[in-house]
Amino acid sequence: MPTRYLRVEIDDIHIEDQKRGNMNRNPIEAVIGAVVLTAALLFVILLYRAAEIRVADGYTITARFHKVGGLQTGSDVRMRGVKVGVVSDLTLDPETFDAVVTMSIDRGLQLPQDTLAGIGSDGVLGGKFVSLIPGDESLVLSVGEEIAQTRDFKSLEDQVSDIIFLASGGT
Repeated sequence: MPTRYLRVEIDDIHIEDQKRGNMNRNPIEAVIGAVVLTAALLFVILLYRAAEIRVADGYTITARFHKVGGLQTGSDVRMRGVKVGVVSDLTLDPETFDAVVTMSIDRGLQLPQDTLAGIGSDGVLGGKFVSLIPGDESLVLSVGEEIAQTRDFKSLEDQVSDIIFLASGGT
């Protein structure tokens, strides 16, 4: 019987040693966890700043497309390669099923009413952007107006299909 009592006592000491070991490890784990969370938070802030996710301070205009090919909110709006705004919203017209692209254009830029809007790409794997080609008209687009002339996005598959069609005689 005394052996059994001694065994319980040894088990109790062993349990106390385990508890003490865990308590010594907890502050270290807490510090490491805090460092990891801080690094993750800094990484998210860095990504947010690098992506420049914000609506440009400007006026809004819209354009309708049949196909936008992966254009996203926050994509650039460019004129002759220079960024002049951002895509602020993408919606689908429930009646015509056209993609309605809302853009925020820099206030200092006045676009002629006959401006053409097209969807461009930064290479095969690159992001998409709206390309604006100014027209010759003296009247300018006002806040909330729609660009009447648009050119849809042409994917690589569409371009290859057109080349094959032309190479086969266009019949």
